[in-house]
Formats: sequence, C-alpha cells, structure tokens
Amino acid sequence: MVSLNATRAGLSNERTVSRNVFALLVGIFLWFAVGVMWKDRAIMVVHMGAFISLMAGYLNS
Repeated sequence: MVSLNATRAGLSNERTVSRNVFALLVGIFLWFAVGVMWKDRAIMVVHMGAFISLMAGYLNS
C-alpha cells in the first residue's frame, strides 16, 4: 500500500517500480498455484491473462 501511494505521489524511481512489478509477478504466480491446488480453472485463467498482459506491457515499455 505504501508503494502504491508513493507511486501516485510521484515519489517512486526505477528501482521501486521494478520491485512493484516483481511483487506483482510473485502474487500472480502464487495465486496461480492456489488455482492449481484447488483445481480451479477460473483462477488459473485470470492469472495467466494477468501475467500475459503484465509481460506485454513491461516488454513494450
């Protein structure tokens, strides 16, 4: 939450943004793992879509 507020306030730098992206990737991976454990395809599909869109945006920036 603190990093989100710092980003909105313009207090972030390249290093902070990289940490945020890394934290988001970890969260996506962990939720995907939860979907696998629960055998819930909806969770897996949503998080694969989030991963693909995040990577597409990150690589195109």
